[in-house]
Amino acid sequence: MPATLLNFRSGGLLLTGDLRVPDGPPPGAGFPAIVFTGPLSGVKEQVTGLYAQRLAEHGYITLAFDHRNFGASEGEPRQHEDPAGKFADLRDAVSVLAAHPDVDGERIAVVGICLGGGYALRFSAFDPRVRAVACVAGGFNDPRAMRDSMGADQYRGLLARFAQVAAHDHATGVTSYTLAVSGDETPAVMGGAEPFDYYGSERSASPGWVNQLTELTVRELITTDLAIGADFVSPTPLLIVHGRTDAYCSPEGAQDVYERAGEPKELLWLDTTNHIDLYDQPQYVEPAIERITDWFAKFV
Repeated sequence: MPATLLNFRSGGLLLTGDLRVPDGPPPGAGFPAIVFTGPLSGVKEQVTGLYAQRLAEHGYITLAFDHRNFGASEGEPRQHEDPAGKFADLRDAVSVLAAHPDVDGERIAVVGICLGGGYALRFSAFDPRVRAVACVAGGFNDPRAMRDSMGADQYRGLLARFAQVAAHDHATGVTSYTLAVSGDETPAVMGGAEPFDYYGSERSASPGWVNQLTELTVRELITTDLAIGADFVSPTPLLIVHGRTDAYCSPEGAQDVYERAGEPKELLWLDTTNHIDLYDQPQYVEPAIERITDWFAKFV
């Protein structure tokens, strides 16, 4: 199913997305629609684009877009994780879909994959326009859990180091960067072989992806509470799809979010071998798509 370019504005920035519309005339008040948000550093031609394509084939209008600072969208500094900006992007993406002539504005859902799962959870918890949400291999960031896992002293030390980076960037006017992934011992935000196996290979080939993130991206990752969405998401229906083996977005975090959330909710475990299985491997993506389709059919 071909995608058409959709540009829209959020906070004065021009964002670029791929809109996919099912074949044939829209039913009744219009097609149901889904907004996507995806992995750290990801762009619309990668994970979100794959899921958007597959769910469009199931009768949904889908919008996979580049968040501010990434890909074809505007925003500075480039390759910087901006949680508040991402929530604004999602709000405006929902607004754009709700106003589309072929969309039933009362039937909009959100799907988040990897870090996008955490954003989708928290965003959907506080925007009642979202009729249902699905989180796939979700990264449910929780500053308290991170502080507990690394120790209070180390956590505080990291905050101090990032305060120095922020001061340096402000004084020099030059943004400090590091690699997003690395195939050797070079430091990277997403270290290790597994992220490199996806982003460093043809699996993720995209003209919009850059192997770079700001150093201050990590500060955002360790201070932004996405898991709190679990405490507020009900009565919005929540589906969590997660791999039993996942060294990057922990199964324990997914279980905790599921237990914290109110009804209606559902949790599907898949016997993955690693985190990125749910990015593009058909034997895992297809069961995820099937369960998302079934879940949304009940509520969207």
